[in-house]
Amino acid sequence: MTSPLTEPTYCILAALTEPRHGYAVMQWVADATDQRVKLGPGTLYGALTALQERGLIVAVPDPSSGSDRRKVYSLTDRGRDLFLAETSRLESIARLGRSAIQSQGS
Repeated sequence: MTSPLTEPTYCILAALTEPRHGYAVMQWVADATDQRVKLGPGTLYGALTALQERGLIVAVPDPSSGSDRRKVYSLTDRGRDLFLAETSRLESIARLGRSAIQSQGS
């Protein structure tokens, strides 16, 4: 069993369900969480490196930039599977919480 993902890591994987470069990942996460989760460059690029080392994402040159410096990141099959499993786990926990709250009101 894999440990639960941290919130920033989960958000990064969510952002990478479509290929994006680093800055676009930061913007997507901030927008998707109504600015509640903001990733600084150090956090983001450290996480991207760790995710690459775990085989969860890959970096490819951005064909639109004409430069090998700017990388676009994308989920691997393993990364997508982990993201889906974590999403299912979080949904299960949320159902448990909603059920507990509803039973308390009875």
